[in-house]
Amino acid sequence: MILSDKKILKSIKSGEIVVKPFRRKCLGTNSYDVHLGKHLAVYTSRVLDAKKHNKVEEIIIPKSGFVIEPGTLYLGATEEYTETHNSVPFLEGKSSVGRLGIDIHATAGKGDVGFCNHWTLEISCVQPVRVYAGMPIGQLIYFAVDGDIENYYNKKANAKYNKKTVKPVESMMWKNKF
Repeated sequence: MILSDKKILKSIKSGEIVVKPFRRKCLGTNSYDVHLGKHLAVYTSRVLDAKKHNKVEEIIIPKSGFVIEPGTLYLGATEEYTETHNSVPFLEGKSSVGRLGIDIHATAGKGDVGFCNHWTLEISCVQPVRVYAGMPIGQLIYFAVDGDIENYYNKKANAKYNKKTVKPVESMMWKNKF
């Protein structure tokens, strides 16, 4: 079951959902709008290796914006820091962003209960697009959890994305054993 605006607001007031900064105008009927932070990153190598730590180069989006190009994966981060303690957050792109030909996640749209951080975005586009820090980029949709939770993400010893940061985080696949 997707949480309604009233349920999201009630969960924010109780601390079950945290959004910083919280802006009431960003609360939709059944979602909360998030914005692109000022940090982007691109991998320094064109060939990525799933068993190695692939390095990234940081880009700070200037006031005049930054043109993203097809054929490059850009890692971005949400301006908002979020915590979710009793529901499952899903991040989806806004339709206005999609109509510019921008995808904000390749596969990782679902968060975990207990995720406490800025969201890393996997941004790609079909044609060059100028993007701006602070522009609406996506929306969080919250699903109710049925049953007790044993293993909150922020308490997992092997969670790869628990380090708090406003910058996008590159793939930590290399930490897996395979």
